Amino acid sequence: MEHRPLSELTSIADLKTPEDVKVPVLSKRERLDRWIDLLEQEPDRELKTLDEIEWKPKAQRLAMRADGSALTVAYSDPVLRQAGLRSDTFGDAVDFFQISEHDAHIVLCSCHGGELMRADETARRVRGVRSPSLWSLYFGWFR
Repeated sequence: MEHRPLSELTSIADLKTPEDVKVPVLSKRERLDRWIDLLEQEPDRELKTLDEIEWKPKAQRLAMRADGSALTVAYSDPVLRQAGLRSDTFGDAVDFFQISEHDAHIVLCSCHGGELMRADETARRVRGVRSPSLWSLYFGWFR
């Protein structure tokens, strides 16, 4: 194998630079729809919830994650990662999906779903965040 500087390789190969790579720009609704679609691919899958989110100090709450959670499902998707999802933590999900901590709490917390929650139930809750009229229909008493 011969090593050459990058400047020489551009004359030999079509190299993509970071400026050339198109990062998908997804609206809030498209991000949430994608997450819903991912969850609905395996509706019976049991997902771990995050344990008692509301009782954690803010820094700890934002760093919360669990293997096999709904956030893991989102972060395992290359499209959402490429669109900017930095990790499967509570804080990164709140930022990326542009949802309130309160809404994320209702979707992800053990106090609303037990230790495990089916993916189709989680998808229904994410759909409620995406469409507030559905949210109030199902979860109006939480607000």
